[in-house]
Amino acid sequence: MRHALSLACAGLAVAACTMNEPAEADRGASEARTSAALADYEPSGPPVSCVSMRNLRGNHSAGDAIVFEGVGPDRIWVNRPAGGCPDLNLGRALRTMTTTTQLCRGDIATVFDPVSGIDYGSCGLGDFQPYRRRPR
Repeated sequence: MRHALSLACAGLAVAACTMNEPAEADRGASEARTSAALADYEPSGPPVSCVSMRNLRGNHSAGDAIVFEGVGPDRIWVNRPAGGCPDLNLGRALRTMTTTTQLCRGDIATVFDPVSGIDYGSCGLGDFQPYRRRPR
């Protein structure tokens, strides 16, 4: 019995070591996707806790961040939920719950499939970093 328990513990230790490697690779890929999405933009002020919903027209994932598109083509807000958020790719959409006309830090965002209605998870939003397109 002790031998079986020792083998089980050793197996878990090996699995834990190999699980860290993909997480590191995923983090690097996530950072690369975020950098690529922000390549033509530069920060345009300090982070803000809320953004008026009338200033937003869409959103998409960019690595570990959610990019909220502004009404004009030159403005975006980047939100990096502290605990991460499910990917918005593959036809998924973002549903937010707010009781005001603003989207704010701490609001809950749920990633779902608009066709099937399946939820893929939720996240709490962080601060919104404003960006402007770099002049050409």
